[in-house]
Amino acid sequence: MTRFSSRRRCSYPLLVCSLVGFLILLHFSSLGSYKGIQEGQIQERYEELEEIQTSQSRGSQSQSSQANLLIDEFLDKSSKLRHIFFPTKRTSIDPRKSTKDDTFYYYPGRIWFDTDGHPIQAHGGGILYDERSRMYYWYGEYKNGPTYVAPGKNVARVDIIGVGCYSSKDLWTWKNEGIVLAAGERDEDHDLHKSKVLERPKVIYNEKTGKYVMWMHIDDANYSKASVGIAISNSPTDPFQYLYSKRPNGFDSRDMTLFKDDDGRAYVVYSSVHNRELHIGLLDQDYVDVTNVMSRVLVGQYREAPALFKYQGTYYMITSGCSGWAPNEALAHVAESIMGPWETIGNPSVGANKVFRVTTFFAQSTYVLPISPGSFIFMADRWNPDDLRESRYVWLPLTVEEVVGSQRPRVSIFWHKRWKLLKSP
Repeated sequence: MTRFSSRRRCSYPLLVCSLVGFLILLHFSSLGSYKGIQEGQIQERYEELEEIQTSQSRGSQSQSSQANLLIDEFLDKSSKLRHIFFPTKRTSIDPRKSTKDDTFYYYPGRIWFDTDGHPIQAHGGGILYDERSRMYYWYGEYKNGPTYVAPGKNVARVDIIGVGCYSSKDLWTWKNEGIVLAAGERDEDHDLHKSKVLERPKVIYNEKTGKYVMWMHIDDANYSKASVGIAISNSPTDPFQYLYSKRPNGFDSRDMTLFKDDDGRAYVVYSSVHNRELHIGLLDQDYVDVTNVMSRVLVGQYREAPALFKYQGTYYMITSGCSGWAPNEALAHVAESIMGPWETIGNPSVGANKVFRVTTFFAQSTYVLPISPGSFIFMADRWNPDDLRESRYVWLPLTVEEVVGSQRPRVSIFWHKRWKLLKSP
């Protein structure tokens, strides 16, 4: 996540007009609920949304201006629209108190409680499905601490607490398994000292060694170290042993993810050369280091927050632009080989209104979880730079579908105010 300063404020009358239009569009976008990923619905959804967008945007200012105004409001902690982006606990997802009408429904952007009744802390995370225990494990940044501005830098941060782990059988009810990689208090030179940076942890399992391997973005408070960190464990929930950090293949590494292919080979994918390009590196057999096999992709495109997945032998990736805490337009990319070349195939966001689509629903990609052939869950973070522990999760259905007359399939991430999986995992 590249940091930046807030935009210049706009005039009050212009803002009021924009917000009225936004609330009308938001009302229309919430009509109806999504009850599963079903074939044949994509075209209907496009036609419905096209009609709504056309009928509500006549005479309004440009959509880019609306987006800029609402991003300003999104970043303004005193905004009267704050509750739209960050709903209060009264609307939380609480598995302990859910009624029949709410069970297993995802509400993107709402507070999500674990089985102890505490907000889930797994930001910038990813999910591992463990074949041995038949459980899902959600790992992410545990940010349950005060947010402050780093000295000498206009950067909002929380001291490292560690990597949180949550377990689930149904992807909806999550048990807190504790902090599996904890920060340190004493050694200020250690990568995990609380004053440093730990972001975007991802875990994969190595059948050869029997180890669970975690990679993460490791940095100093000034974001100049720009490295990856590696840790291992004997189980998904035991404390991970931190091994070391490095710059993979000698390049700086910031936002990153892991991808494990069908053949057991694993790859690290990270933003590099000051976020100007992405690098894809093959890991060694133990998954604890990179090999000499590395590819530079999306050169000069300034993309970050990569999330990879595979469908029918083809590789796909969702990335974010580099605009700091401000949300921006996601792009989908496709390749026949994981090492590239990668082709950009456009914004995958579908639904709501154009402002939501060009801001990726006011969220940023972190992971794509396979559910069934052609159906996935798009996992994203809605960052709250004024109070990072109050950042929210935006989980939405993602599909890959062939398009008549096109050589490339369509990748679609559908916005829904409320939705559930057609079938439980």
